[in-house]
Amino acid sequence: MTSIPGRGLLHLAAAVDQTEAADAGRHVELVRLAERGGLDFVTLDDCPGSPGTDASAVLSRAAAVTHRVGLVPAHTGPLRVRAAVAAVAALDRISRGRAGWRLDAPAAGDGSAPVPLEALWCEADAAEAAGAGEASGPAGGGRGGWGSEAVSSRPVRVVDATEGHARAVAARYADVALVRAANADRARAVREELRAAAAESGRDPGSLRVLAGLLIDLGEGEHAAEPGHGGGGPRYSDLGPLYRGGPVDLAELIGTWHREGAADGFHLTPVEPRRDLERLVNGTVALLQHRGLFRTFYPGSTLREHLGLTRPAHRYAAPRGAA
Repeated sequence: MTSIPGRGLLHLAAAVDQTEAADAGRHVELVRLAERGGLDFVTLDDCPGSPGTDASAVLSRAAAVTHRVGLVPAHTGPLRVRAAVAAVAALDRISRGRAGWRLDAPAAGDGSAPVPLEALWCEADAAEAAGAGEASGPAGGGRGGWGSEAVSSRPVRVVDATEGHARAVAARYADVALVRAANADRARAVREELRAAAAESGRDPGSLRVLAGLLIDLGEGEHAAEPGHGGGGPRYSDLGPLYRGGPVDLAELIGTWHREGAADGFHLTPVEPRRDLERLVNGTVALLQHRGLFRTFYPGSTLREHLGLTRPAHRYAAPRGAA
């Protein structure tokens, strides 16, 4: 696999949400399919009120039958941040360092009191700090928190940075920023903004991966391309930027955007989960692999390794040998 000079390796992720099913087994099948394609990670949103769809619990099941793919639950709406931190810590232990997580502010009109995204991540940062301190202390040696030997890395932080107000949060806290964009120029502009903001906050901008987010509809093969779709690129829809076309044109789009520096990779949301993920893996990913643009195997075992991110030295962890 080759990397684009100055651009790094291509990263691919996919959502495995299913609107028509609350069956955890179906989610697990999609996770296994994503791993077969060598994707960096999958995401799964919580579905409050739907039995069996707690994202961390479903992905913990997937961890037992997969070996390399990253697992990123998204916690949205009213939640107890410390409970979410604990759930992701457990997922990271079960998966041996393959966990990440996305934390979103409640949507307007869902009945919850408005909570700024910055405040949620600030609380999450404090909760992670507390967990690291407990795990690194004498009584925490066997608990497997962030600071313990049982965990190979702190879970990867993912922030949706599409909206302007979320970008400062992503620049400060995120390892991966997701940006929904319908054209390469827009994606590139946001990526450059995020990297500049990361540098201003004292971070190495190279420690932030920016993935372009697209809905994908591969249902009609190569003949579905319409103006603004297929070879013409995505277009806006009610649900966000949508690509509708075939796997080959999608591979061309991905390769072009990455080569031009618009994104470090892509987070793709299938319109029809099973159908589109199969065509993504068997068509688009296979072609990118054939062209040497995407991995044919996982070189490491943790999500941080997939993304080329170093293990952060948690500033709260106690030094070795500390009482």
